[in-house]
Amino acid sequence: MEPLLFLAHRLPYPPNKGDKVRSYHFFKHLARRYRVFLGTFIDDPADWTHVAAVRERCAEANVQGLGRWSRPAAGARALLRGEPVTLPYFRSAALKDWVRRVVEREGIRRAFVFSSSMAQYAIDLPGVRTVVDFVDMDSAKWDEYAKRRAWPASALYRREGRCLLDYEKAVAERAEASIFVTPEETQRFLAEAPRVEGRALAIRNGVDSAYYSPAHQFTSPFAPGERALVFTGAMDYWPNIDAAVWFAREVLPLIRTEEPSARFYAVGMNPDGAVRALAREPGVVITGRVRDVRPYLAHASVVVAPLRVARGIQNKVLEAMAMAKPVVTTVASATPLSARPGTEIACASEPREFADLVRSLYDERRAARMGELARARVLRDYGWEASQAALEAVIETGTAAKPEALAR
Repeated sequence: MEPLLFLAHRLPYPPNKGDKVRSYHFFKHLARRYRVFLGTFIDDPADWTHVAAVRERCAEANVQGLGRWSRPAAGARALLRGEPVTLPYFRSAALKDWVRRVVEREGIRRAFVFSSSMAQYAIDLPGVRTVVDFVDMDSAKWDEYAKRRAWPASALYRREGRCLLDYEKAVAERAEASIFVTPEETQRFLAEAPRVEGRALAIRNGVDSAYYSPAHQFTSPFAPGERALVFTGAMDYWPNIDAAVWFAREVLPLIRTEEPSARFYAVGMNPDGAVRALAREPGVVITGRVRDVRPYLAHASVVVAPLRVARGIQNKVLEAMAMAKPVVTTVASATPLSARPGTEIACASEPREFADLVRSLYDERRAARMGELARARVLRDYGWEASQAALEAVIETGTAAKPEALAR
């Protein structure tokens, strides 16, 4: 098989958070088509136990650890150099040297880069055709953060957005093709980088609908009689932190006024201090890391995704829909989806409207019908097979010549 350099900013396994769901399914597919040489980082100590399983799929893997202690120093260096803070955090002399050696030794001519921060290792390799999966337009994400934070954080976030946009444009201009998770995100980027027109396309996320299926039977993790409202995700990720805090303090009290049995479960690893503090609020449970989120989804009365800052397709929403659960989310989170608002998904952005939609789905017949339609939508539109085939076609041709076919 032909060799392929695969670079990812996090170990592409296990698929237990948003970006790793996408990188895992692409990695798994490409490892069947190519001899994969993987360069990656680990920022969660728990992931070291999975390195052996990843190596089994690779011809070779170089795995570097990321220490939390290095973040302030890396950020300070970036500020002094006028570059995005993100880049030095994922910079390793050892990984750079490995990439150079393995490309030369194996005669590698194709590279797939997952996350723009990893492009620094591949984008200027002579004779290597590089495809970059930006997933989302991260520069726009930092701009959104700036709008919701006070000074001086807002100023730092705006700076990161500007610097990162310049870097994203430079990477896309050098890459054979650039990939984003939705057509809307692709067009947003092209508005900023018109010179890459014809070399940028959308390949959407999918969901493993056999794994996330209502056919599985799980013991309920909830107390008898309570109406569980479940939000899943990595709870050290700022948009998830903001969502959990907003829902627990602005929406949940409105629900519990009329439905005291309602209880909000924030289910996910590494809860930030702001999330842990929510456990003191009436009706809030912070689980921390759980072995399997499916029992929480399966027995939830309603799944909520109250994301006020949302880019691209939210895997947590697709997973809940695949399990035939009624989902209430924000307009920002629902817009990129093909699901029909009001029938296959419910969306609102103001606390009162959000609370009213959640309460309306306590009607079991209405909830079951929305869940049934949601799963049907996922089965139609969000299989990984189509996205994997689209990615392989881009890597093989090195071009985004037919984005209309690949973006379906």
